[in-house]
Amino acid sequence: MELSPSVKYWAQFFHPIMMWALLLISLYAAYLGLQVQRTRSAKGDEKKELIKGKYNIRHYQIGSILLALMVIGSIGGMAVTYINNGKLFVQPHLLAGLGMTGLIAASAALSPFMQKGANWARATHIVLNFTILGLFTWQAITGVQIVQKILTKA
Repeated sequence: MELSPSVKYWAQFFHPIMMWALLLISLYAAYLGLQVQRTRSAKGDEKKELIKGKYNIRHYQIGSILLALMVIGSIGGMAVTYINNGKLFVQPHLLAGLGMTGLIAASAALSPFMQKGANWARATHIVLNFTILGLFTWQAITGVQIVQKILTKA
């Protein structure tokens, strides 16, 4: 079954739109994670007030959604590129995206250890996630350049 040229063209924009949304959601997840840290170190009434925000639950839920959508978005981006070009372009954008996908899986895999209070897992989780945020920001910039190339070909 061959996709129509129109579907192939417009499908190219699903990945970048989805990934920009995920970048914004990642920033929100980082905010929630920082609030979890704040709650953990707070004392007295401040801690009671922060606990009401349920930052730990919200961070875990948003992180789970991010994991699923980032993996789906990465696979989708590669699939659409292959469908439209018959090949993948092995460039830094692809390699960093694959790296991010692996890092977010590793970060999520630390959750059971963090739930048991392992500080090494918590520290590793934080480092991995801020690395992902840095790569994600760079990915967004290089992704815009790729979209510009697609638009100039049209």
